[in-house]
Amino acid sequence: QVQLQESGPGLVKPSQTLSLTCTVSGGSITTSYYRWSWIRQPPGKGLEWMGVIADDGSTHYSPSFKSRTSISRDTSKNQFSLQLSSVTPEDTAVYYCARQVVSISSYDYWGQGTQVTVSS
Repeated sequence: QVQLQESGPGLVKPSQTLSLTCTVSGGSITTSYYRWSWIRQPPGKGLEWMGVIADDGSTHYSPSFKSRTSISRDTSKNQFSLQLSSVTPEDTAVYYCARQVVSISSYDYWGQGTQVTVSS
């Protein structure tokens, strides 16, 4: 059974960098059939895809976040991380990590989500 667990601070001040980590168990982040995404949901809005890291470590970002986002990984810990810089209150959201099946471009496992509030 694959499990994903987000971790990181629940409160970030404006202009700071938001940093979250997703710890994966039950499957390797270097397996070639999958990619690993960060997705968020602001209050009252739909899901927003932020970016993805592939099995080879390559990354791809949504144009909406590209200038402020970095996704990296630590294969020794089977983790991947999100950094979002220069946050504003509009970045307040529930942040999810998820596994995407490459062949069908669909997500099969999600973390439970972590609430991040941007406030001074």
